[in-house]
Amino acid sequence: MKALAIDTATEACSVALYDDGSVLSKFELCPQQHSQRLLPMVDEILAQAQYKLSDLDGLVFGRGPGSFTGVRIATGMIQGLALATELPVVGVSTLAAMAQQAFALGDTGVVAAAIDARMSEVYFGLFACEGGLAVAVEEEQVCAPDLAAEMCRLKSFHAVGTGWQAYPALEQINSHSVEILYPAAEYMLPLGIRELEQGGAKDVESITPVYLRDKVTWKKLPGRE
Repeated sequence: MKALAIDTATEACSVALYDDGSVLSKFELCPQQHSQRLLPMVDEILAQAQYKLSDLDGLVFGRGPGSFTGVRIATGMIQGLALATELPVVGVSTLAAMAQQAFALGDTGVVAAAIDARMSEVYFGLFACEGGLAVAVEEEQVCAPDLAAEMCRLKSFHAVGTGWQAYPALEQINSHSVEILYPAAEYMLPLGIRELEQGGAKDVESITPVYLRDKVTWKKLPGRE
């Protein structure tokens, strides 16, 4: 299988290409430059692999949660690519992607992922590793740092994400340095490919971002219900 993954949900912009077991990836910290950098990065990685979009079998994108603008950029881009190619699409949680990276680097316990959501809240999720893949053990949510801290107090966990450095309540219960701060498209690929192989892909009309905040809505492409 050949699949392309993109993510722009945080300060990072990343692109990765899976080709039957091998992975090419690009990762940049480029706050507020995602819309300028994303397409060139896609072009660069396809050129490096000597592939065209039509050579791929599927598309994967970071569906959120994260920056509203960033999540919209990736969603809009994946819509355009899917319309142009008619490829199946899978959205992957940014929180799960960070947990997947921790497991890929050898962590074996519970991973607690927290992204700073501003407004004194974090996007938060707890994950375990099953069959080499990150699986949510609690429903992802946006919550106050105190609540996230309370959910972690009785667990031995590995912390990932920017939320752990943003709020004292989370800093106090995490005794380890946070090495994984941002989601990366490379680690969305294992989760996305599983969904593609299991028939969990969506068509372009069904592609939606995940904000976790109810007051945010996504506008579909013009002419679509």
